[in-house]
Amino acid sequence: MAVKIPLKDFAFFKDFSDDQLNKLASLAKEENHLAGKHMYQKGDVARSLYLIKDGKVALFMDTEMGHNKPPMQVTVDIITKGESLGWSAVVEPYSYTLAARCLDDTKLIAFDAFQLRKLMEEDCALGFKIMQAVAKVISARLTHTRIILVGERGLSVLTEY
Repeated sequence: MAVKIPLKDFAFFKDFSDDQLNKLASLAKEENHLAGKHMYQKGDVARSLYLIKDGKVALFMDTEMGHNKPPMQVTVDIITKGESLGWSAVVEPYSYTLAARCLDDTKLIAFDAFQLRKLMEEDCALGFKIMQAVAKVISARLTHTRIILVGERGLSVLTEY
């Protein structure tokens, strides 16, 4: 029997009330994915917001390397236990901005995008808290992406001259 992890144990839901967490828990479904499984591709309809109970997921993008060259896969972030992914489920146009692949066997808590957005409309205070949490995730991911970009640019400058 799987041990249930209360939503308040996730940083994403740190500032939520017990009532808000109970509403969200009613939408939560557990999912298990094997290592190597592609959860979604960039551009796919964002069907779920996820929390990782256990395991590791790589968020990546393909970068075109030029004519007649295969694209290079760039890992943007590695999401681990206690973290979230799939914020596109609540941000228009509701399509994933990166691809996701499980690096380990991964246990997730999934929130159906449609049900979650409906709940956010019905309970505006809850919706606001979710959007605040999503903004923190986006900000952290952007910061991480900038660090990668600076590292790549720095390396290319060093190797070009």
